[in-house]
Amino acid sequence: MMSKYAAILLTLPAWLVLLAGCPQKKNEVLEPQQVETANAVPTTAQCKEPVPWDIEPTQTQMPAPEPNENEPQDRANQPAKDEKAVVKPNDVDINDAEPDTARPDAAEPNQVQVVEPNNTQPAAEMKTAEVAEPNKIEVVRVQAAEPNAAEPNAAKPTMPEPNTAQSKAAKPSSATLFHNKCAGILRTFVKEDGMVDYTSLRRRRLELKELLSEFDNLDPNQYNGWSREDKIALWINAYNIQMLSIIAANYPIKSSPILRIIWGPYSIQHIKGIWTDHKLMVMDEEFTLAEIEKRLFTGQFGDPRIYLAIAYASLSGPPLRNEPYYGYKLNEQLDDQTRRFLKSGYCLRIDRDKKAVYLSALFQPAWRGKEFVAKFGTDKKFKDQVTETRAVLNFISKYIPDQDVSFLELENYSIEHLRYDWTVNDVSKGP
Repeated sequence: MMSKYAAILLTLPAWLVLLAGCPQKKNEVLEPQQVETANAVPTTAQCKEPVPWDIEPTQTQMPAPEPNENEPQDRANQPAKDEKAVVKPNDVDINDAEPDTARPDAAEPNQVQVVEPNNTQPAAEMKTAEVAEPNKIEVVRVQAAEPNAAEPNAAKPTMPEPNTAQSKAAKPSSATLFHNKCAGILRTFVKEDGMVDYTSLRRRRLELKELLSEFDNLDPNQYNGWSREDKIALWINAYNIQMLSIIAANYPIKSSPILRIIWGPYSIQHIKGIWTDHKLMVMDEEFTLAEIEKRLFTGQFGDPRIYLAIAYASLSGPPLRNEPYYGYKLNEQLDDQTRRFLKSGYCLRIDRDKKAVYLSALFQPAWRGKEFVAKFGTDKKFKDQVTETRAVLNFISKYIPDQDVSFLELENYSIEHLRYDWTVNDVSKGP
């Protein structure tokens, strides 16, 4: 026994020298041929590799990593991280690509890669969606989304549905549509200043007759459903179109030598019975201009502004509008018509030097002046004037400048009425 231990002790220095002279090459990956001869016992003459029992297991054989449930099984075949492997684009499987390096054109022609914005999603969970048509490939953004960023395929905002109530309100009423039938004649032959082209209108007498028949064909039940303003607008329009028709039918105006001296050659007074003889059918009932004034303008509606809106077909009358009257803006039209008449020079003139106020002949107590008493009559001011004139001055004061109102209310003056000029309001017979 002692001899065996003595022999081991004698050879131990030699082994130590051998091991010191053959240093290990750590972290070296063995080639296949070296792995096959790793189990061979080295000799003193061959010291390229250490003896098997001196080699650490982690240096000669790396154990296979445990499969990760969140990673594909193919990652075991990928090169080590410390090795810089050059991979060709065609060698990369589309399912192994990282989300931040994949390109949209890497998908097959009939498939589009759908990638969630989270770049931590495993490649194995990537989904593909078939495209209905091969020529319409939807490009899916693969870039990781910012926090709270909108998704690429966010739904477009839907257009609000139209407000049915508002659409109904915007639709013209049956009354408005009826009033529009008068617009063509008025817009074509009536000028901005109220003058009328009767020479051209005379050639359209058939059209005037057809327009007047619309008033006769109007359904009374439909009319009864209209507002008070629309009813007033209808009768003003009917009155004005009838007056235009009467003048056009008697144009050019013929006069006798004697009456021509009294009224002038172009006065409408040469036309016999304008207000009493010429008849108009409205809703299958016969009317004259005088009957419309008495039964409707005075008796039913009682708004004296109407008498400043109807056509007198003469220079001294209120200017004729070149549009129909409409119920939805009747008050605005009547107020504007009053202001136009007051500015025309035929309605009101104030002479401060002579202390005189000149009013239109229409405001005479025996003519239109009495129409203003019911609504504008007053006992508080203009006490020096008669009842009809007090009502007219009270009405006018609502439309004239403050300095003129002050003069009418505080100063002493006389009232005179202007001479009425019955010359036809023809564009060729202007003032």
